Amino acid sequence: MALVKAVIEILDQQAIDAARGLPARIEVQFNPTEYTLSKGAQIAEIAIPGLDSPIQQFIRGDTEKLTLELFYDSTDASRDETATPVDRLVRPIYELVKIQPKTHAPPRIRVTWGVGLSFKAIVESVQRKYTLFNPNGVPLRATVSVTFREYKTLDQQVAELNLQSSDHTRTRMAQRGDTLSRIAAEELGDAHRWRAIADENPGIDPLTPRPGVLLIIPAVDAGPGAVTR
Repeated sequence: MALVKAVIEILDQQAIDAARGLPARIEVQFNPTEYTLSKGAQIAEIAIPGLDSPIQQFIRGDTEKLTLELFYDSTDASRDETATPVDRLVRPIYELVKIQPKTHAPPRIRVTWGVGLSFKAIVESVQRKYTLFNPNGVPLRATVSVTFREYKTLDQQVAELNLQSSDHTRTRMAQRGDTLSRIAAEELGDAHRWRAIADENPGIDPLTPRPGVLLIIPAVDAGPGAVTR
């Protein structure tokens, strides 16, 4: 079975510029020995007086990242003056993080490796480390560390998440200047639903809820305008 090489495909056709060292398709010289996928979430800590620990509030997800190291070698250049120096092999990878003249931005790309990896992204960083040189100081070996940030449009993210955040009870901390009608508009999509919030939070002033108080926001069912407990 033939060895499947990892490939970086340029998705922005206008960015393709062989003269600048950016072809439509970049095949790595040697497959990486490993790669890492990482994703995090931003969490805010809401301090409530009298509680043993803060309330954890999800803010948003972070971008998923792919990191890998690529190895390049041109030791034949030490014996053959016509051989390609390693810097020319590395140049297409380095171009991925640079602003391209026609698009005014780094290109969008897709990293694929067989059937196990397909990652649409933009390049966040490229680090080149040269480890072997000929007598004239020309680099012959390089390790290139690349970090890719996943690229998704707003429509793609909304479709994949299939968010139903209004279908469950949640909480919100009142801020200075808040009213229950304003909170209802932001959380439930209708300012007239302020009474549903008031019902869940007895004793709260609808016009001037005390800043810092944790309000219960009721769930909204699938029916138009309906609020459920």
